[in-house]
Amino acid sequence: MTNHRGTIAGMLAGAGLMYLLDPDRGARRRALVRDQATRARHRLAEGAEATGRDLRNRARGTAAGLRSRLRRETADDEILHERVRSALGRVVSHPGAIEVSVADGLVTLQGQVLAQELDELLKTVRGVRGVSEVRNELTVSPSPQGVPSLQGGRRRASRAELARESWAPATRALVGSLGGAVAYRGLRSEGLAGPLLVAIGGVLLARALSNRPARRLAGIGAGRRAIDIHKAIHVAAPVERVWELWSNFESWPRFMAHLKEVRRTGESRSHWVAVGPGGTSVEWDAVTTQWIPNEVIAWKSVEGSTVENSGRVNFTRDERGGTLIEVRLSYNPPAGALGHAVASLFGVDPERAMDEDMLRLKSLLEEGKATADRGQVRLEDLPATQAPRVF
Repeated sequence: MTNHRGTIAGMLAGAGLMYLLDPDRGARRRALVRDQATRARHRLAEGAEATGRDLRNRARGTAAGLRSRLRRETADDEILHERVRSALGRVVSHPGAIEVSVADGLVTLQGQVLAQELDELLKTVRGVRGVSEVRNELTVSPSPQGVPSLQGGRRRASRAELARESWAPATRALVGSLGGAVAYRGLRSEGLAGPLLVAIGGVLLARALSNRPARRLAGIGAGRRAIDIHKAIHVAAPVERVWELWSNFESWPRFMAHLKEVRRTGESRSHWVAVGPGGTSVEWDAVTTQWIPNEVIAWKSVEGSTVENSGRVNFTRDERGGTLIEVRLSYNPPAGALGHAVASLFGVDPERAMDEDMLRLKSLLEEGKATADRGQVRLEDLPATQAPRVF
């Protein structure tokens, strides 16, 4: 087992050296690795600071909660009324059907409530800070049928921290540490337990580092939203000129380095070819979903595409005669967010590429020319717009 691990490690190290020491592209790749390392270091420092703040705030909150439990708290009737009303929304589906009155810590509840929500309601109100007694004068209904005030509505379920899409810094630090420990244990274990522990630890670590749900990490069931990118830039050019450039998809590869080709295949359909990891090509078909001249362009990939994605560009004319361009892109690469992370290590980072593309776009619109990987491109050389039919 040890020999196999050594062989695999040697092969990976050799492949990494070949990639970084390539005579033609090695210098750029090493620069990208340095940039990634610097960025990771900054993010680690920011994460450590945020985790420290979160832990301090949690400690203060816990201490305050303990103090309030150890001593009887008296609160103004108006404040106590607002506390109780706030608590109702978390435990009943129709908080507006319940009337609350407060007098010297005594809370009186009147109105309508569903039978299955009564016990949780009373328990919650008794637990509100400052409540000394609860008087139940509610009318209990086994079902909402025939009771106008109980029609519609939905109970807001309280979700545990680990079930939420976004975790607090302290939770991420705890789960990440646990994942790292489990993965390390797996590396030192023999037999089938080793790879299993490494996989479990790796998933926990990736979930904590990315702060994305598991489905978006793996790209399973995430649709087009494993990765979301939002960029905005202001250009000193009238919106009509900006629209003329942006609305012609086929010209995008001239100034967008991550695109190899965009080809119209129908009135609202197009075929896209992008740069993938290691110089590979990734292809998909897209349809135009919105087309409002000088205002909005939107598109999405067709079902079953290798890279499911959708995009939207908004154009806003400003008072100085310039244009604000806002780009929103959502995509799901192979292997989801993990695939995005791996691709980024090899210099194929869509977020960074879009930053560079937007700067080229600005130069092209303001100065009439820009420099891309394929050489210099001039605005006057780009073809005219062809408006597609929108589905």
